[in-house]
Amino acid sequence: MTDLTPRPVRRPAGLPGQLTLRRHRPYEPRGSAKQLDLTKETPVSNFWKICTVALGIGLVASAPRAATIVEIAAGDERFSTLVAAVTAADLVETLSGPGPFTVYAPLNDAFAALPEGTVESLLEPENKEQLTNVLLYHVDDRELTADMFPAGSNVFIPALTSAELCITKDGDGVSIADGTGESATVVVADIEADNGVIHVIDKVLIPGTNPTCG
Repeated sequence: MTDLTPRPVRRPAGLPGQLTLRRHRPYEPRGSAKQLDLTKETPVSNFWKICTVALGIGLVASAPRAATIVEIAAGDERFSTLVAAVTAADLVETLSGPGPFTVYAPLNDAFAALPEGTVESLLEPENKEQLTNVLLYHVDDRELTADMFPAGSNVFIPALTSAELCITKDGDGVSIADGTGESATVVVADIEADNGVIHVIDKVLIPGTNPTCG
C-alpha cells in the first residue's frame, strides 16, 4: 500500500522499470476439423515449427518499449515549454530514470499565463536553481494515480521537500493549491508512463508560502 502520510519523502533508489506482456489464450480450433499433430517429425510439421520460431523471434524484436515521462512529454507539442524547462534544468536524465514519479505537467497555455518575461527569465542559465525548484515542485517521488488521492484536502510533500502542496479531491475532480494560494486543476489524469504517471494541469505551480489545507 502506498504511504500517503503528509511527511517529507526521500527519493528512493527504485527498481528498474518492468514491461509486463499480456499472456494471450492459446488458439483453440472450432468444430470437428482435423488437427495437425506437430509432434510427429514430418516435412509439414517441421515447416510449421520453423515458421513458429521465426514469428516468435520477430514479435520479441518488434515489441515496443513503454515510453518514459520525458518521452511522452517530448512527443506532445502541448508540453513544449515544459520540455524546454526540464532540459534547461538538466532534469531530463533524472525524469527518464526508473522512478517511480508523479509529474503534474502544466500545458503551454499555463506557462503563457505567467507574467510576461517569467518563462524567459527562468530559462536563463543564471536562474537554473530557481527553475529547478519550480520544476521539482511539480514532481512527487511516488507513483500516485488519481484514485490514490484521498477525498478532501490533504498536504503532499513534492520532490522539492522544503515546500508543500494541498491536493483536493471532490466531486468536481482534483485540484492542487500552491505557494501562491491559487489552485491548478487536473484536466487530464493518469497518463501512464514506464516510470510513473502524468497528471496534466492548467496552471504552473509556484512555491512560496505553504498553502492552507484542510
